Amino acid sequence: MGHRKKHAPRRGSLAFRPRARAKSIVPRIKFWPQTAEPKLLGFAGYKAGMTHVFIIETDKRSPNYGKEVFIPATVVETPPLTVCAVRLYEEEAGGLRTLYEVWAEKLPKELGRVLPLPKSYKAKESLSEAEKLLTRACDVRVLVCTNPRNSGLGKKTPELMEIALGGKGVREKWEYAVSLLGKQINVSDVFQEGQYVDVVAVSKGKGFAGVVKRYGIRRKEHKSRKTVREVGCIGPWHPPTVMWTVPRAGQLGFHRRTEYGKQIIKIGADGKEVTPKGGFHRYGVVKGAYIVLRGSIPGHVKRLVRLRHPVRGLEEAAKPEVTYLKV
Repeated sequence: MGHRKKHAPRRGSLAFRPRARAKSIVPRIKFWPQTAEPKLLGFAGYKAGMTHVFIIETDKRSPNYGKEVFIPATVVETPPLTVCAVRLYEEEAGGLRTLYEVWAEKLPKELGRVLPLPKSYKAKESLSEAEKLLTRACDVRVLVCTNPRNSGLGKKTPELMEIALGGKGVREKWEYAVSLLGKQINVSDVFQEGQYVDVVAVSKGKGFAGVVKRYGIRRKEHKSRKTVREVGCIGPWHPPTVMWTVPRAGQLGFHRRTEYGKQIIKIGADGKEVTPKGGFHRYGVVKGAYIVLRGSIPGHVKRLVRLRHPVRGLEEAAKPEVTYLKV
């Protein structure tokens, strides 16, 4: 921090490094929780906007327990997902390797915008081949695609992503995954009202920014030499290099971020219940299924949001009683 007369905390957390642009608008989930019950461990939707609700507080640790409280909330439109394929993994040095894939015979027509679809595919033969490889497999996951046509986005191209499965073993996960192959999954089949979820999304992009905005450092005096909106010292003479801990200008926003423990306030099937008059700003009308999350979540409106079962072992909360929802 240079020649200071008193201590000051460093500017900018080192936990979010590197602050580079996300590789994809579809965020990758690198860790999944384990459950004994066979089920999908995640879902996906599109951020529609924010509103506010009045609920009866159900957290016994809160001083407002049992009282009506005002909270901000985020509406996420969740059209059904289509299970396109089942994927087997095997262990190798350094991580997992794809062992085999089984695709559904009937895939959504819009998926052809993402990858070339085969004219003919024999799923039964692929299933029998995959059965022989189950002894080598260590994990089973599914590939799903979104259905943005069923949302208020006015978009055709779906997103393809991978979702892990819960279960006691590979055989149980495999049988459950095969039962879902080619079918559509609703958000109510995966999550319940009152449940906590983790939200993974790509934050708003703000372009190239200086150190004052990017790290929140203090501006120098107006009579400073050459610069005012710059760090006073970028490091010692030795070692003769700029360390990675020194605040520097660069990309701000459009980072992959995870927020833990977001409570689901409401799950609905008719988006007209939460759509304000004229539609959400910069989004439009929520047509189908939706969820309402407590608080804010990362990302711009219309951005894909991935939801995951909580990894921090949060206790199941009681179903919140919504007394008023701003429309």
